[in-house]
Amino acid sequence: MPTLDRPEPPYLQIAGRIREDILSGRLQEGDTVPSAREIARTWAVAMATATKVLATLRSQGLVRPVRGVGTVVDRGGLHRSALDRSAASARTGKIYPPGHYAVIRSAGLEPATERAAAALGLEERAPAIRRRRTTYGPDSRPLSTSTSWFDGALSARAPALLVPERIVEGTSAHAAARLGTRIAVTQERHAAGRADENEAAELEVPAGSPVLLSRSTFLAADGTVVEYGESAALPEHWVFHEYTTEDGE
Repeated sequence: MPTLDRPEPPYLQIAGRIREDILSGRLQEGDTVPSAREIARTWAVAMATATKVLATLRSQGLVRPVRGVGTVVDRGGLHRSALDRSAASARTGKIYPPGHYAVIRSAGLEPATERAAAALGLEERAPAIRRRRTTYGPDSRPLSTSTSWFDGALSARAPALLVPERIVEGTSAHAAARLGTRIAVTQERHAAGRADENEAAELEVPAGSPVLLSRSTFLAADGTVVEYGESAALPEHWVFHEYTTEDGE
């Protein structure tokens, strides 16, 4: 019988185990997850606890109930943030869960924008690598569109960044490896906003539609900024983070 650690409430521990099965691909899109009765029997917990497990997974955008079937995996409501992708890359070597995929719209050297230059420590309009991508869910509908920026000097060491093709381990991990380092810190900022014309076109929504705007900075262990990114994601696609806190705070 599976065992439980005690610092977290049992329902969160169980939900975490099932969530890991979903994000790792052991449970695929459309697969049935254990019912409340099965959870209660397997983990020796009360039905109320088992019910909270399924409610937690639904709130995280990982599953949905289907009448006559049960609760099935449905990651269409989950949008992976930069932090999520970094963690997935470190854990599995891939940045997207099964069924999700990205299309690289363009890649090449371009003058850095004011925000990108400031983040990367470059002069404004200095040569920088720019990669634009759109991420799709299992139903092939767009979930988010994003742009990544790198110091143009990196093009000699990481020419793959200039090619409009997917980099399986993720661009930040790839760039860091070519620099002989690793990503140690990912910083994210999120805000509600509205899609501009380019974002709206890639997300297949009218310009001005509500979106979640994100700005992400990937730093190496020595504090060097390896990648700066900006993205826009559709509403009702939840960003999920799990934090470890100390002293219960």
